[in-house]
Amino acid sequence: MKLVMLARNPVLYSHRRIIEAARERGHEIDVINALQVHMKITSSQPTLMHGGKTLPRYDAVIPRIGASITHYGLAVLRQFEMQGTFPLNESVAIGRSRDKLRALQLLAREGIGLPVTAFAHGPRRAEDVIQEVGGTPCVIKLLEGTQGRGVILAETAASARSIIEAFSAANTNILVQEYIKEADGTDIRALVVDGKVVASMKRTCGSGEFRANLHRGGTAEPVAITEGERTTALRSAEVLGLNVAGVDMLRSSRGPVVVEVNSSPGIEGMEKATGTDLAGAMLDFLERRAGCGETRTRGVG
Repeated sequence: MKLVMLARNPVLYSHRRIIEAARERGHEIDVINALQVHMKITSSQPTLMHGGKTLPRYDAVIPRIGASITHYGLAVLRQFEMQGTFPLNESVAIGRSRDKLRALQLLAREGIGLPVTAFAHGPRRAEDVIQEVGGTPCVIKLLEGTQGRGVILAETAASARSIIEAFSAANTNILVQEYIKEADGTDIRALVVDGKVVASMKRTCGSGEFRANLHRGGTAEPVAITEGERTTALRSAEVLGLNVAGVDMLRSSRGPVVVEVNSSPGIEGMEKATGTDLAGAMLDFLERRAGCGETRTRGVG
C-alpha cells in the first residue's frame, strides 16, 4: 500500500514505530507536516499541494495531528477523505474526541460511566458548579489540554473559585469534574483498535502529583482489565466513531468512569509496559480495511 502520515515530528517514538512497521511490511509511507499542505477545493478534482507539487493519491492516511493544529489538520484530513483515501481515524471522529465537552455529552447520552462534570460560562456560578460535582476537592480542566496539561486539583472551595475566576478572566473554557478519591492516583488506559482492546496498562502518578500521565512522571505496568472496563472502552471508541483510541478510565466505587478518549494515543509507554506490537496492530487494521474504500462518518452526533 501507499501510505501517508500527517505528523509534524516524524522522530517521535509513536510516529517512528508506525513508519518502521509500515516499511517492514513492504508499504511505502510518506510523512508530511499538515501545516505545509495547501488545498484546492473543487467538486470535480480536490487536490492537495506540498512543496509546490500535487500530492499523489494514497491508499490510507494516518493522522497524528497535534492538538494545537486540530482545526487546520482536520481540514487537510477531510481533503484526503474527499479523494477517497482511507483514514486510520476519520476527521469527524477526531473532531468529536478533541472537543472534550462534546465527547462527554455523547458518552453520557449513551450511558457510559463518567465523573460528574459541570460546565458554565463565567465565574458568577462558580459556587454552584463546585457543589454540582460534590464539592471539593474537585478537578478543573481546560477544554484544550492534553497529556495532563491544564488539569488542576482544587483542594478547597476558595482555591476552586480562584482558579475558575482566573480562567474566566482569560476567556478560557473549562470543565469542573468530581474528584474520584478511590482511584488513588491511578488510571487505566485501554488501547482499542478496530473494536478490540489490544493492550491495557495501569498508570500510577509520581510523587507530589495526582495526574497519572507518563509525561508527568507517572509509571506504567500491564493490567488485566475487567469485563466492565473492556465494555466501557469499546463502547467509548464506538460512540465517538474511532477506529483507534486510547480510552482513559478511573476505577470508581460505581464502576469504571471515562476521563478522556484520545484519538492519537501515544504508544511508547503502552508498548514498553505490555510488550504488545501496537504499531503492528494499527497496520493490521489498515491492511484489512484500506482497500475497501470505506471512508464514511461513523459514530453518533
